Amino acid sequence: MKLRTQICLFMLLIFICGETGAERIKDLASIRGVRENQLIGYGLVAGLDGSGDQTTQTPFTVQSIISMMQSLGVMIPAGTSLQLKNIAAVMVTATLPPFSQPGQLLDVTVSSMGNAKSLSGGTLLMTPLKGADNQVYAMAQGNVLVGGVGAAAAGSKAQINHLSVGRISGGATVEKSVPTTMGTGEHIHLELNTSDFSTATRVVTALNQRFGADTAVALDSRVIKVRAPVDSDSRVSFIGDLESLDINPAQLAAKVILNARTGSIVMNQAVTLETCAVAHGNLQVIISTTPSVSQPNALSGGKTEVTEKADIEIKKEPGLVVLVKAGVSLSEVVKALNSIGATPQDLLAILQAMKASGALRAELEII
Repeated sequence: MKLRTQICLFMLLIFICGETGAERIKDLASIRGVRENQLIGYGLVAGLDGSGDQTTQTPFTVQSIISMMQSLGVMIPAGTSLQLKNIAAVMVTATLPPFSQPGQLLDVTVSSMGNAKSLSGGTLLMTPLKGADNQVYAMAQGNVLVGGVGAAAAGSKAQINHLSVGRISGGATVEKSVPTTMGTGEHIHLELNTSDFSTATRVVTALNQRFGADTAVALDSRVIKVRAPVDSDSRVSFIGDLESLDINPAQLAAKVILNARTGSIVMNQAVTLETCAVAHGNLQVIISTTPSVSQPNALSGGKTEVTEKADIEIKKEPGLVVLVKAGVSLSEVVKALNSIGATPQDLLAILQAMKASGALRAELEII
């Protein structure tokens, strides 16, 4: 009985491990035509406690206020000097999800575009949000929530987080829907998030096994044409079943991403090395300046002068040579490079040298 239990647990462990790398088609691909749309608008935030735009430096804020007041029937005499510190000009952005209908609420982000110190406590006035075709798809308005706090007094200032960007939950109402088509005729098209011939082949095989032969055909390494029901109800149900299928995607290509500006390095698990030796040494140049006073003799008529004496010292630490064996994994690569005391900036040069020598089995991308 004990042996049988152990065998069952062992088989269960094998099953779990085999399913670890599986991903849903929903996470690997999207359906052509089903996409989000970006919206943008220009508006005003009112009700700020003296932290708004300095209107002498942001004339567009004054122009916006005058235009808005005139549209509301309030005429401002020409030449009037406006000093309104409670108003800020902002850009309002939102994302319109697919299949959005009029009356649906959207979250919006409000960002100061002038020199406002804070948007905390302000209210966004009615702002039309437009798409890339310059058509209005939503209207935004509401109280701005800022996830920060700041205070200033007697020349001192303290601030936590960002004060010039806020968010309004459900602050926009959809006024116009965007037509979304899930394919034409009896076919829909899946588009893989990452182009890969092996993954496309596996998706096609899984779909044909699940829904029947000739259901899916790969057009290239990214696009897969799938035969789907024509009526909308059956098509929605079909897509739901399709997206829930588990696929074991092909192993990603070995790649190392280097950010030369920040010194960040990211490597995926497919990165390996050929046998190579890495030497790393530090060279330090220290320059120190010591001031000295030159005092002339009495009655010589000279002047006291301050001179500087420079000392230059060069320190070179002994280099370390580390042997990296062939076929090592990502963890061994990181361990070997850390063992020689290499900083992220040093790793940039080391990895580039490894790639040039042919020892690095990975694509090197510098951003």
